Amino acid sequence: MATGNDQTTAACSTIKGHFAAIVLARGGSKGIPLKNIKELAGVPLIGWVLRAAIDSGAFDSVWVSTDHSEIAKVAENFGASVHYRSPEVSTDNASSLETIQEFLRKHPEVQIVGNIQATSPCLHPEDIRKVAKMIREDGYECVFAVARQHKFRWSEIEQQGEETKPFNLNPYKRPRRQDWKGELYENGSFYFATRRIIMEENCLQAGRMTYYEMKPEHSVDIDVDIDWPVAEQRVLRYGYFGKEKIEEVKLFVCSIDGCLTNGQMYLSNKGEEFVAYNMKDCEGIKRLQKQGIIVLLFSCRDSEIHKLQAHKMGCKILVSSEDKVHTLEGKLNEEKLTWKQVAYIGNEESDVACLTKARIKGVPKDACAEALKTSSYICKNNGGYGAVREFVEYVLLMLQVAKAQSSQKTV
Repeated sequence: MATGNDQTTAACSTIKGHFAAIVLARGGSKGIPLKNIKELAGVPLIGWVLRAAIDSGAFDSVWVSTDHSEIAKVAENFGASVHYRSPEVSTDNASSLETIQEFLRKHPEVQIVGNIQATSPCLHPEDIRKVAKMIREDGYECVFAVARQHKFRWSEIEQQGEETKPFNLNPYKRPRRQDWKGELYENGSFYFATRRIIMEENCLQAGRMTYYEMKPEHSVDIDVDIDWPVAEQRVLRYGYFGKEKIEEVKLFVCSIDGCLTNGQMYLSNKGEEFVAYNMKDCEGIKRLQKQGIIVLLFSCRDSEIHKLQAHKMGCKILVSSEDKVHTLEGKLNEEKLTWKQVAYIGNEESDVACLTKARIKGVPKDACAEALKTSSYICKNNGGYGAVREFVEYVLLMLQVAKAQSSQKTV
């Protein structure tokens, strides 16, 4: 373990007191505007770390420090408290240390701070619990995240004519990767420290300190736009998706109006009803059916055209305008299924209760505000314009990931 100054020889002692997690999320990101709430794999970026922090159970409170109302709303939707930082620590030049110190001055009860970076979406609750133990029980005053890298470093050439020199290797005896342990680098995922270190030492890394080595696949940091697509693939494969394991999906439920259609209805001068369906969405539903997943369509109104389309797609249809939970639970009992086996995509307030209960949940980009707050997968597309197929692909990917993780544990 890496350690700090001569205090490292001090005997370990438990550290007590209020333990708070804080995520710094300023609204004025220069690289990516409002980066902290930009959707990553269908979830606001900050949501990934908030979900991990809250589900870890390691903290007495979880906070987001921000200067932006939209970030505050997202934080509260995920169950975090909001600390509205002052203008003095909301500038481009303000440091993380200054921002955390301001938070501690306003919250004298807090004795330990877990500073978690919003830009590290592959953080898992288990990592947080282990680090909390290192501070609570092992007596470390500071623990920070590192990742192991196998990269050879060379000196930088400052002037023309200079030669570069190796920093961490002998070019005549270049080691094979399997023969070299590599080096530890801060990955920026988190910095945990006691109040004493932050306020008295005026530092985030001091006193009796050590590191926590994260798995390479969990070591993801987003700084600029070019990182985004890579991070999205990593988080879909290695991210933390919630307490309950995704084991199987037997039923896929889709609200027709606003999800399978764009919510518009056309009438001829003879009173005939016309509705447009996106064939890409229909193809997505066929993929589910090929996997043996039952597809159920929900309609808010008794429409013959919806019934006809459901018949063509080989789907069952339910009609319910308000109490969709009661209606769907009747179907679940009939099929001997549970909510843990349901994937649900909806877009209106009448869908919120079902979205809350479903194991995998999705909403189109243009869903109502209440539906967007359900910590669902937020599609990049609007309803009727490919959102259903996008959510289908997400569900199938989640099942594939769960299967791969399960097989790894049994090896």
